[in-house]
Amino acid sequence: MARTDIDITVPSLTGTRAVITGASDGIGTGIAARLAAAGAEVIMPVRNRDKGEAAIARIRRTVPAAALSLRDLDLSSLDSVADLGSALRAEGDPIGILIANAGVMTPPERQTTIDGFELQLGANHLGHFALVGQLLPLLIDGRARVTSQISVAARTGTVDEDDPNSERSYDGMRAYRQSKIALGLFGLELDRRSRAEGWGITSTLSHPGVAPTSLLAARPELGRETQTRSRRVIGALSRRGILFGTAESAGLPAVYAATSPDARGGGFYGPSGPGRLGGRPGPQRLYRPLRDADAAARVWRLSEQLTGARVAV
Repeated sequence: MARTDIDITVPSLTGTRAVITGASDGIGTGIAARLAAAGAEVIMPVRNRDKGEAAIARIRRTVPAAALSLRDLDLSSLDSVADLGSALRAEGDPIGILIANAGVMTPPERQTTIDGFELQLGANHLGHFALVGQLLPLLIDGRARVTSQISVAARTGTVDEDDPNSERSYDGMRAYRQSKIALGLFGLELDRRSRAEGWGITSTLSHPGVAPTSLLAARPELGRETQTRSRRVIGALSRRGILFGTAESAGLPAVYAATSPDARGGGFYGPSGPGRLGGRPGPQRLYRPLRDADAAARVWRLSEQLTGARVAV
């Protein structure tokens, strides 16, 4: 079966500074390319500079005039997050788009961040929470769109407020769901607080559906020496244009959420095909774990308590 390419119209982003985490490979590189092609100045905070330089080279093969630059960031370290925040605040340029895209998925054994958090909670959610706190003045100055990239895994599950770091028991997928639910609840609460406080920030959620990316590939640093069976199946079906998206199409919901004039604060955007696993981006109904405003406020407070960071002016 021939695959039909999917694309969207992206408005001009000339004069907009965009920050995209996880832009050194996969979905994040595609997002960076689309924003750069629309004229944005794209900041790519990366943990691995060599991978970041390779991603820039790939983007410039198709967008020769792309305005791209690297910054150092390890989302599993609050000190690294603070260093990036300090550097960008010193530059003083307003940020018009922030896409919290970076993430890790299902280490077979429990791992912790430098600060002692369960790795997925720390890197997928708490690092992004602290980053928004660090960049808040620049986001307000830029009347920014902040888009939090969650996952179809967030359809079910909860945030275990009594054991958020999975210290009593660890299940990789359960911890991954929790991290993405927490990020989604934070994104929704950010939009509510922005409206209440007059910050001018529009916060949205996106999810990529399912696509053959590095999340389930071989990741020795996570204790996964070979790609998972599900990654092989996803890759085979994606190549045939069956059900799943590609790494390129999977980034389009985040691009849509961060740039479309039709995307609304507190909105949720993802693929509109069967099972919401692939297809053209469009509005989605919030997953059940994301519909509780009280839970969102509790996750915000829990995130402050765990990180010592504050998202406030």
